[in-house]
Amino acid sequence: MRKEECFYLGKIAKKFSFKGEVLIYLDTDEPELYENLESVFVEHNKHLVPFFIETSSLHKNDFLRVRFEDVNTEEEADALLGNGIYLPLTMLPKLTGNKFYFHEVIGFEIEDKRLGVFGKITSINDSTAQPLFEVLNGEVEILVPMIDNFLVKIDRENKKVIMDLPEGLVEMYL
Repeated sequence: MRKEECFYLGKIAKKFSFKGEVLIYLDTDEPELYENLESVFVEHNKHLVPFFIETSSLHKNDFLRVRFEDVNTEEEADALLGNGIYLPLTMLPKLTGNKFYFHEVIGFEIEDKRLGVFGKITSINDSTAQPLFEVLNGEVEILVPMIDNFLVKIDRENKKVIMDLPEGLVEMYL
């Protein structure tokens, strides 16, 4: 399984017992969706390795207490600490309306109600306080804040993100 075909679910945060159990920090608003997984992919040396789950249960809201098959000692659990946990994109719950996953809108056209289509979304920068659409208009990169009040519609059928942006926001780049 390639990383591009997966989504980040969380990371192995700490050991839980002397028998190889670990606590996985779940980076999600709905941890209960992931309580009964059969397997996960663990990132190890930049590769995703499948690990099968013997038992799992939610622990203190954001953590999943897991016992992996073939991880039976504290030392074996130590080797997994800090590693990312991934699942196939096909396991993401479907979103509707104006809710979307960041990877889902890459390649969509972006349209302003006033200006019309002004580029294609090439990526999303979520390293800032406010996530930004990175939009390419010819050779010019335009950064558009992903603010709910600006978002009019996610048109999945026509692969468009329709926005109502403040006057001057896009023009300052062009």
